[in-house]
Amino acid sequence: MIATVLTGAATGTASAATGGAAKAAAGGWSCSGAPVPDGYVITNYDRNGCRGAGAWYQEPVRDGIWTCSGSPIVAGYVITNHNRLGCNGIGAWYHELARDGRWTCGGSPIPPGYVVTGYNRTGCDNAGAWYHQLVRNGIWTCPGSPIPPGYRSTTYSAGGCNGIGAWWTVRA
Repeated sequence: MIATVLTGAATGTASAATGGAAKAAAGGWSCSGAPVPDGYVITNYDRNGCRGAGAWYQEPVRDGIWTCSGSPIVAGYVITNHNRLGCNGIGAWYHELARDGRWTCGGSPIPPGYVVTGYNRTGCDNAGAWYHQLVRNGIWTCPGSPIPPGYRSTTYSAGGCNGIGAWWTVRA
């Protein structure tokens, strides 16, 4: 009950601090610590909002949206780029829908049915990048890649995945 009261007060304070409530469908400001609703991401930061405690702008996720560091990653989305200075200096990450043949940043989720098949240590503004592909018979996968049900790893190649090693993945 106390959490509900605090969360409600925090949201009201954020709205007042930023000049009024935003439309729910478009998003809105909330104070630091307020929960992010399901399907929403954090896209802006105002360090002076909420009487100096900091305020975050939350809006519905969509393909091709920059989010602040610490924002949730909505299911079905991956992180594909990084800007160290984005989101008013705290860092920003670019969210896109998962698809076959996409480079993602280190720390991005690996959606079900996908494997990691390549690595670039300087990708994503030096955060490191991983190449995601849909699993198939006879694909090389990097260490740490999930192996979906019905597949198994067999032969190892030390030079695969840009020198970090790779496993030959086949149908079980």
